Amino acid sequence: MHRRYNLAHLILAGVVVLGLASLMVSVEVRAQIAFSSDKGGDWEIYVMDINGKNPRKLTNNAHHDQNPSWSPDGRHIVFNSDRDGNSEIYVMAADGGNPQRLTQNDHADWDPSWSPDGKRIAFTSGRDGNDEIYVIDPDGGNPRNLTNNFDSDLQPSWSPDGKRIAFTSNKGHGNVGNFLEIYVMAADGGNPQRLTQNDHIDWNPSWSPDGKQIAFSSYRGEGDFRNHEIRVIDADGGQPRNLTKNIRHDDKPTWSPDGKRIAFVSNRDGNREIYVMDADGRNPRRLTNNAHRDYAPAWFVPTFSVAPTGKKFMIWGWVKQINR
Repeated sequence: MHRRYNLAHLILAGVVVLGLASLMVSVEVRAQIAFSSDKGGDWEIYVMDINGKNPRKLTNNAHHDQNPSWSPDGRHIVFNSDRDGNSEIYVMAADGGNPQRLTQNDHADWDPSWSPDGKRIAFTSGRDGNDEIYVIDPDGGNPRNLTNNFDSDLQPSWSPDGKRIAFTSNKGHGNVGNFLEIYVMAADGGNPQRLTQNDHIDWNPSWSPDGKQIAFSSYRGEGDFRNHEIRVIDADGGQPRNLTKNIRHDDKPTWSPDGKRIAFVSNRDGNREIYVMDADGRNPRRLTNNAHRDYAPAWFVPTFSVAPTGKKFMIWGWVKQINR
């Protein structure tokens, strides 16, 4: 038996489709990339649209604000700042309002990274005499040391399921300036495992949204030390693959939430700018263009879902099965 739909039902369905389409467009418009820039004379936090347009300054003071990381809901940005004497972790509203300090000690805290569930913030700290990975609650409470050794552990990046953290370490090498590798550990600090192995520098890991890969910046001894490239490795290890290859410095990769693009920093045009490329390294294009330095991009793209496949979507009291 076939269902019969009258003209009112068809008109209503059309209105709903148009409304949802416009909503999805507005969601894309609100997608942003936060980054650090010294274009005003000192490092501040900015945001721009994902095409590089409409940059807006969020912080404005005579000190350095750097390394932004979005909360999963996009309402807040955590960052490090030395506005109170040394580098501490701060949080502010996504429009730059109501900045609050989360950490307070006599040593530096930097490179914050918000967990996917929004309940923890990982960061690097020198409070124990060397670089270690810590986590705190979003209000700054309950600090916990995840790494505790004589090596330098820094630059945490959460897996998308929140169960693991990728980080940079010089374990076994002794000198953080010469040998750095990419490691992965459990979110509680347990079971650290090395993913890369070379005699030079792998650092700044960034986990792909599907959890299968980790992008990072690498110098493998090819020519000038400043010639870092973006590489990617499987999250369980394997042979790294080059995504960039040029005579300049490519650094600080970060994946788009859909996994299709990677933003990164490069000085290939003379000074540090924010670039974006496809996830396979193709089609690089510059997003910022000024005479100063732009650094540490961080994506935020709101998610929107009408209804899962095979589920029901409620419309003003009617129940329509949208996929049978």
